[in-house]
Amino acid sequence: MRQPGRRERLDAARDRDGDTCLWCSRPLTGAVAATTDHVVPKVKGGPSWLENEVAACRRCNGERGHRGAVEWLEECERRGWSPDARRLERVLTSLVAAIAERGGQRRARPLLHAQLRRLRKRLPAAA
Repeated sequence: MRQPGRRERLDAARDRDGDTCLWCSRPLTGAVAATTDHVVPKVKGGPSWLENEVAACRRCNGERGHRGAVEWLEECERRGWSPDARRLERVLTSLVAAIAERGGQRRARPLLHAQLRRLRKRLPAAA
């Protein structure tokens, strides 16, 4: 089975999540170019799967570097931006399910679970 290419994954992430940057909520149109950001960075074992990718603006993607998702979410809040914590939770949860189904990704699992636990502590309880 052929893996979708980067452009296809970016388009699918935008279809799934909308046309705003996950981190700063800027609309991904016109001068604000969309990029694919790996929630669990590839250097930390994150796969290039749609479940691990979100649409982000170039600024946020570049400045985040290899920082953890929750660490960058907190930095975005300190900067006065409006990151979408619920969308991040959905992506992390989807990645956990994808890894359980497909297997592998041993390096990514501990970081992924730690990020999800940390994020859920920050989120208000669902009504």
